Amino acid sequence: MARESAVRESADLGSVLDALDDADARAIIRALVEPQTASEISEQTDIPLSTTYRKLDLLTEADLLEEGTEIRSDGHHTTTYAVAFEEVRIALTESRELNVRIAHIDKGPEERLAEIWTAVREET
Repeated sequence: MARESAVRESADLGSVLDALDDADARAIIRALVEPQTASEISEQTDIPLSTTYRKLDLLTEADLLEEGTEIRSDGHHTTTYAVAFEEVRIALTESRELNVRIAHIDKGPEERLAEIWTAVREET
């Protein structure tokens, strides 16, 4: 099933540029071919786990990654991370301001269900 993208206003320009300017953050984006846990990302990229968590926060706040929940049969659920964009556009507006827009990946039913589960988990 093909995914479509939707261009939406994003986080502020500074947070997007800070995230994309960071070599470790770019390595994480390259590594995320499919959703992974922080431990899996750390192992795959050879970035220390504590640094990986900081970079994941940086990327999530910039609206470049999204968090999901992996439901495990043992009852212990874990957070996963996935790339949430296909394209980042930075443009100069008519008023000479820089504007950032991110072409986000539209989510399928599985991803929407995972988001709902994450929200429920956060409230309990």
